[in-house]
Amino acid sequence: MAIRYGMAINTKRCIGCRTCAVSCKMENTVPVGAFRVKVLNSKGTLEGDAYEGVFPNVSMVFTTSMCQHCTTPACNEVCPTGAAQQREDGIVFIDQDMCIGCRTCESACPYDARSLNKDTGTEIKCTMCMHRLDEGLTPMCSFCCPVQAITIGDLNDTNSELSKKIKVAETTQRLIEKGTEPNTYYI
Repeated sequence: MAIRYGMAINTKRCIGCRTCAVSCKMENTVPVGAFRVKVLNSKGTLEGDAYEGVFPNVSMVFTTSMCQHCTTPACNEVCPTGAAQQREDGIVFIDQDMCIGCRTCESACPYDARSLNKDTGTEIKCTMCMHRLDEGLTPMCSFCCPVQAITIGDLNDTNSELSKKIKVAETTQRLIEKGTEPNTYYI
């Protein structure tokens, strides 16, 4: 059976350090103001930490947000040049040579997972570090996460670490009602 990449993000482990976002920026040369990975606070914003509750019962919840690598990506369907593509292994990516920066795919993505690289005038998004996966390496966000909150692997391999985590944990998927069939699971 062919590989089908997906990911699990353990929101209970995430401490909001944003190492995933910073390591992604470094690995993929993402400029200031553009994102492939975002760590949102409990209010759904990037700005600082948002505490919930009243002392001494205070908590913080963080959500790592990135491309969900959908089985049926809405963003790819609207791209006028065909730059928005999907590999056979499920990774959704943008062919930078074909992208004209029209932002149509950005508007169509229900997960706010694409942004404009103002340096190149093209759209960018998480690619699960497909260049690293192709070399047998771990994607940078997962590799650098100090609390191992991000697991990336083969959804079709029942023995993969990813499949095992999804099987035993209570998971949710974002905006499943949109019909995109996201391949990212939140624990």
